[in-house]
Amino acid sequence: MVIKVFVATSSGSIAIRKKQQEVVGFLEANKIDFKEFDIAGDEGNRRWMRENVPGEKKPQNGIPLPPQIFNEEQYCGDFDSFFSAKEENIIYSFLGLAPPPGSKVTKSPEEASSLPNGDVAGETQSNTEGTEKAEESGQHEAQKEGKEDASDLTRSPEKNEEEGETATEETEEITAEGAEGEADEAEADEAEAAEAEAEEAEAEAEKGEEAGPGEEEGEEEEDS
Repeated sequence: MVIKVFVATSSGSIAIRKKQQEVVGFLEANKIDFKEFDIAGDEGNRRWMRENVPGEKKPQNGIPLPPQIFNEEQYCGDFDSFFSAKEENIIYSFLGLAPPPGSKVTKSPEEASSLPNGDVAGETQSNTEGTEKAEESGQHEAQKEGKEDASDLTRSPEKNEEEGETATEETEEITAEGAEGEADEAEADEAEAAEAEAEEAEAEAEKGEEAGPGEEEGEEEEDS
């Protein structure tokens, strides 16, 4: 099968020339066999192209513009259809050709294989991937929560130990303050006792001094 590309080599439209060059360049780069048909210098080519473009694909004026692409007698599409197929990576399906071995080509929606239950294989695979990702996400979250809980448990003994050390320090401070207070009170009591003893001694001394002269006078009277 040969791809037919209808072009107008002498077209005065720059846009048409660019579109034709893009189609031809792509086919050459991908080594796809094709043949150009010039409608500008061959009335037969022009007539054949216009007659074989489906009516629903023709513009409102009924005259399709190049480039137009065919696979032998089968119509493939115009430039816009070609561009969309290239962007969606379904160019071989668009051209009606089998993709070369080893090429990564996305099948068109019409060619997508359906499963027995009516689901499309691509959609099933996508849903499966989504489910697997959701499960993986849930596992990651569970593992993260488990690690956080373990981290909290690891921190708890350290926190309790710190609180215990703080309480011990406070108890030691209170004990030390109490001991200092008791020592101060003992010293005060001793000082008061010493003062009281000193006062008593002074009082006894004064009494002794007062009693001394009276005794001396009595002794003198006895002598006389």
